[in-house]
Amino acid sequence: MSRKIKLIWDFRGPASAKTAEHHEIHLKEYITIEKLPINITGFQILGEMYAIAYMVVTDENMIQVRDALKPHRGEVYQ
Repeated sequence: MSRKIKLIWDFRGPASAKTAEHHEIHLKEYITIEKLPINITGFQILGEMYAIAYMVVTDENMIQVRDALKPHRGEVYQ
C-alpha cells in the first residue's frame, strides 16, 4: 500500500474561508479532468483569518499534482 500525502493550500485574510471552500471545487474539477484515483478533498476553517484547502494523493500521483497545482505545503496523511 502506498503512502498518502495531504497537499495543502493556505489562505489568509477576511475572505479566507470562502476562498478555501471555492478552491476545493477546483481541486475536485482537476481530479475529474485528469481521471485521478483520488477522492479525499476538503477545506478547514482554522481561524477567523486563516483557512486551508487540501487534497490527499498517493506517492504515485504526488509529483504530477504538485507540479500542476503548486500546493503551499504537504504532510503525510494518516
